[in-house]
Amino acid sequence: MEAKEIPEVVLNSGHKMPMLGFGTGTVPLPPSHELIPALIAAIQAGYRHFDTAAYYGSEESLGIAIAQALEQGLIKSRCEIFVTTKLWCTDAHPALVIPALKSSLERLGLEYVDLYLIHFPVRLRQGVKGAKYEKGDILPFDMKGTWEVMEQCSKLGLAKSIGVSNFGVKKLSELLQIATIPPAVDQVEMNAAWQQENLRKFCKENGIHVSAWSPLGANGAQWGSLAVMDSPILKDIAFTVGKTVAQVALRWIIEQGVTPIVKSFNKERMKENIKIFDWKLSDVDLEKTNQIPQYRAFKGERFVSENGPYKTIEDLWE
Repeated sequence: MEAKEIPEVVLNSGHKMPMLGFGTGTVPLPPSHELIPALIAAIQAGYRHFDTAAYYGSEESLGIAIAQALEQGLIKSRCEIFVTTKLWCTDAHPALVIPALKSSLERLGLEYVDLYLIHFPVRLRQGVKGAKYEKGDILPFDMKGTWEVMEQCSKLGLAKSIGVSNFGVKKLSELLQIATIPPAVDQVEMNAAWQQENLRKFCKENGIHVSAWSPLGANGAQWGSLAVMDSPILKDIAFTVGKTVAQVALRWIIEQGVTPIVKSFNKERMKENIKIFDWKLSDVDLEKTNQIPQYRAFKGERFVSENGPYKTIEDLWE
């Protein structure tokens, strides 16, 4: 499939983003000698939108893969690749945002990223690693101050578009009240088994594009589920239309106007996941998906603490 066959969405920043992203956040992360060829294979398969983050540890490999793709003539210029990276929670403070982005750019070997996201509406103490946090590790998050510097990243040309990840309606509302540059994207957990209808409605009304991580349920992750890939409803639709369950699940996301971030380093699945743009689900099939039980797989308990700003899971996600 040619990259030009992947539709693009025009973000509120005026920049275009391919409607299918290739994710690089996985645990455990493959070693670079495996990851770089996998990313080059993804470029060969037609992917042009790559999603990474400081937290993932995949920025350097992605940068090398882009450089090698240029050398091999797989792409003609840097501007053919859309790169998203994210500000990790330990750097979610006004004084740390620009240094963090510059460090990401250095690892990527790029002069700018196409999209820079606040990874979570959370601030962690500098130096904290892993996913288990002690008392005092989770600090108050200065949304206003942090976003003001995100806007500086845009004005400086370090990021063509800026946005957020894992922000619910309440936090987006707060952000829109203080933002001079509104977020272009909110990247959230979303799939047929966690449809995020209220959030999608809010984002549509406010010109924010939604992208979906865990579009297939992340069933390989410790926190993931089989709610998507084992869904009897999706299996039935897939059988009827002659597609795989993954293709049906991804096509459903596309038809909601959302950009899925797929993640597979298997070459055949890479090719399979990209074949979702030359067919549609019927109204009957779309109606069936409304019957799928809803389940948030990633609860985010690590960010919830009696001593921190989020006392409950609801506080974190609302």
